[in-house]
Amino acid sequence: MKAVLFREHGGPDKLSYEDLPTPAIGPSEVLVRVKACALNHLDIWIRQGNPAYPMPLPHVSGSDVSGVVEQVGPHVEGVAIGQRVFLSPGMSCWRCDQCLAGRDNLCRSYGLLGAVAHGGYAEYVKVPFRNVLPMPETLSFEQAAAFPLVSVTVAHMLFALAQLQHGETVLIMGAGSGVGTMAVQMAKLAGARVLTTVGSDDKIPKAVVLGADAVIHHGRENVADRVKLLTEGRGVDVVIEHIGPEVWDSCLQSLARGGRLITCGATTGGDVKLNLRYVFSRQLTIRGSYLGTRAELVKAAELMGQGRLIPVIDRTFPLQEAKAAQEHMLSRKFFGKIVLTV
Repeated sequence: MKAVLFREHGGPDKLSYEDLPTPAIGPSEVLVRVKACALNHLDIWIRQGNPAYPMPLPHVSGSDVSGVVEQVGPHVEGVAIGQRVFLSPGMSCWRCDQCLAGRDNLCRSYGLLGAVAHGGYAEYVKVPFRNVLPMPETLSFEQAAAFPLVSVTVAHMLFALAQLQHGETVLIMGAGSGVGTMAVQMAKLAGARVLTTVGSDDKIPKAVVLGADAVIHHGRENVADRVKLLTEGRGVDVVIEHIGPEVWDSCLQSLARGGRLITCGATTGGDVKLNLRYVFSRQLTIRGSYLGTRAELVKAAELMGQGRLIPVIDRTFPLQEAKAAQEHMLSRKFFGKIVLTV
């Protein structure tokens, strides 16, 4: 099969379009013929050599995959050859106490497709059968690859961790990101007032179409000051953050007393400063989030199928142009998901 891989860590130039053996499946595994694979910042981090994601080389990235079932192992249940499917990006054991309690993202062996195992930058990918889910019939393969990781992440952040309530106000950092496009929609669907940020004028109307009540241009406005104006000095109940040091202070300063900040990423670095007196005197809650449960993903897929949520796609690239796709992600000149087609 053809695949895009890297044999050493470094820049986008380390990506190579090569021949690899088609994966051989085990008794409880499924081989999927990949039709589309969406990019995530995780792909950048592991290609660069982030120590949080050790892996043998060469490696094939790609956590968000849709395609057609090609082969099934003899112990596979509920998956048929020829079925149109998308893959749950989170890989867990399904045997431990956390998994059996429905908290599979807290499994001690939890990892991501495309990080702990070869992913979807290829013509074929193999996964445990429990990671295979039926595609919503209304979606294209590109759309089905564009929503899994961001939708399960956002659902867990907004509802399991932030416990967002109808009528509350939420600030979502980076409306044009995958997390941002999904968070704006989910928060609005839940009845929240949605404030969000963008870095260019062309992204403002796109954020409004998704449901944003107010859009802040962080390149020319002080985010925290604008939030205070929009909330009559109170601040927001919830901040959804995935950027890190570049926006950290603005996020904290935008919170109302008793506000909740949920973070799931660190695209501008991993280290921030924190004034504990500010945190406890304002009774703030800061929680970290890492993907979500398969149940949350199934619910998000149901909403996708009903058209109540939409996958937002910025551009598609053919598999062999994965290097250009990652460079486009690094440029920040995108709104929505970047998808490879196979």
